[in-house]
Amino acid sequence: MDIDPAQFAARWAAAWNAHDVEAVLAHFHEEAAFTSPFAAQVMPETGGVLRGKAAIRAYWTAGLARIPDLHFTVEGVFAGVDCLVIAYTNQKGTRVSEVLRFAGGKVIEGHGTYPVDVANPTGAQDG
Repeated sequence: MDIDPAQFAARWAAAWNAHDVEAVLAHFHEEAAFTSPFAAQVMPETGGVLRGKAAIRAYWTAGLARIPDLHFTVEGVFAGVDCLVIAYTNQKGTRVSEVLRFAGGKVIEGHGTYPVDVANPTGAQDG
C-alpha cells in the first residue's frame, strides 16, 4: 500500500474532528465510490451509494449538519493489500468501522459500516 496506515488514520480522524469535509475528501480519488446505510437516510435517492467526490461531498456536508457534535476516536487500524479498516468510536460511544480501498495512494472505494443492533448509530438528529 502507498500510505502509512497509522498516519492516514490519524489525519483522517483529525479532519473529521475538525468537521473539515475538504480535508477528508483530499484523500479520495475524483471517481471514488462510497456506501453507507446512513447515506440512505440522509439522501434516500442514493440508496446509500455515492459515486464521485461531488456526491460524497454533498452527503458528508448534509451529515455533518445533522451531527453537530461529531467526533471520532480511532480504536484500531487494520491494513490489507490495498485496503484499510479504521475502527473508531463516534460521539455516541458507538463502535464503527470505515473500510477504505486504495488505488494510487487515494481512496477509490469506501464503506461506512455500523453495528446491526444499534437503532441510531450515528447520533444524527432529524431535520
